[in-house]
Amino acid sequence: MLAVSLAALATLCVLQHIPMADTLVYRAEGAAVANGTDLYGFTVTQWQLPATYPPFAAILFVPTTWLPLGALKVAFAVGNTALLALLVHLSCRFARLPARPALVVAATALGVWLEPVFQTIVFGQMNLALACLVLWDLTRTDDALGKGFALGVAAGVKLTPAIFIVHLLLTGRVRAGLTAVASLTGTVLLGALVLPHASVDFWTRRIFETGRVGKPWIVDNQSLQGLLARLLHRPEPGAVWLAVAALVAAAGLWAARRATAEGREPWGVLAVAATALLVSPISWSHHWVWCVPLLAVLVAEGRGRAAAAVAAVFLARSLWLVPHEGPLDLRLPWWQQPPASPYPLLALGLLGYLLWPRPGRRRAVLAPPDPAREADGGRDDPAGEADRGRDGSRSDLGAPSGR
Repeated sequence: MLAVSLAALATLCVLQHIPMADTLVYRAEGAAVANGTDLYGFTVTQWQLPATYPPFAAILFVPTTWLPLGALKVAFAVGNTALLALLVHLSCRFARLPARPALVVAATALGVWLEPVFQTIVFGQMNLALACLVLWDLTRTDDALGKGFALGVAAGVKLTPAIFIVHLLLTGRVRAGLTAVASLTGTVLLGALVLPHASVDFWTRRIFETGRVGKPWIVDNQSLQGLLARLLHRPEPGAVWLAVAALVAAAGLWAARRATAEGREPWGVLAVAATALLVSPISWSHHWVWCVPLLAVLVAEGRGRAAAAVAAVFLARSLWLVPHEGPLDLRLPWWQQPPASPYPLLALGLLGYLLWPRPGRRRAVLAPPDPAREADGGRDDPAGEADRGRDGSRSDLGAPSGR
C-alpha cells in the first residue's frame, strides 16, 4: 500500500515538474552562509523568494549545498516521507494508540495525501521535521533529561513553536520551559556568533517585515489574518486582526491549560498548536501538519465520525477550488468564504469545543504511555480522554507556498 501510494506521488511530481521551490531557498540560504554573502539580500526562483528564517536555520542549511540539486530534491522527498512515518509513530504514542508497524505504514500511505503533508513534500518544506521535534519533546515525561531542549531548537529554526514554551510555563512545568528558553537562546547566540551582521539584520528589522513572507490575503494563508482579510475584502485587516488574534491567543492558551489540568494533555497540546497556527500572521496551508496528531487523538478516543470529517477537510483541498488567481482571493462572495478558509475555521471549532462548559469536569494526572499495555493492544482508561505570497497564478501543485 505504501509503495503504491509513494509511486503515485512520485509519478505526479514528475509529470507536473514540481520545482520544490522551498528547497531551493534553503539551499540558497546555506550557500549564503558558506560563501559569506548577504543572507537576506537575495531572492531565488521565478517567484523571487527571499530568506525568512533566523540565521541559525541558515547555518543548518549549509549541508544542502553539498549535494547536486537533483539529489537534494530526492533527499528532501524521501526524508519528508520518513518524517511523516515518524510523526505517525509519535502521534500514536501521543494518543496512546498501539504503534504497530502495519498501522504506521498504512497511515503513512494515506497521510501523504493530506493536503498539508502533500504540500510539505512537493515544496520541499521542513514542517514535518519541526512537528516531530516538538511532539517528541512534549510526549516525554516531565522528569526526562533535557525535556524542552528539542522544543527550543525547533523555535530557533522557526519562531512559531515558541508558543509551546509559554504553554509549559503556564502549566507549571517550569524546568522544561526554562530548558526550552535556554535552548532557544543558544540558537540565537550561535547565529550571532557565526553570522553577526545577518543576526542584527534579522532581529532588528527582518523579523518585523511580515510582508516579506508573503501576501496575507491569499488563500494559501490559512491563519486568522488570512481569513479576516478575505472576509473583509481588505489586503490588511490591521487592528481588527490584532484584536481578534489577541483574544484567540488568550482563549487558546487558557483552553490548553484547562485541558492539561483535567488530565487531557493531548488536547492541551493540540489547542496550543491550533492557537499558534491561528495567530501567526502567515500560516501557509502546509504548516497544518498537526492534522496528523489530531486525527490520531480522535481515533484513539473512538470518535470515528469526527476523525472522518477532519480527514475530509484536509483531503478536500477546498481552498484551491475557489477563484484565487491574482486578486480574486479578495473578491470571494460569502458562500465561498468557508471553503477558502477551512483550516482556521476547523481550529476555531476545536478551541470552541475545548472551551465549552461540560458537566463532570475533573482534575486528573496524565500518566505516560504503558509499554506493556501497548504491546497488548490496550489503551489507558478512556475516562481520562489532545511562505509566502507569490505573484501570478497559484495552485496546489508546482508553485511555492512560502514558509
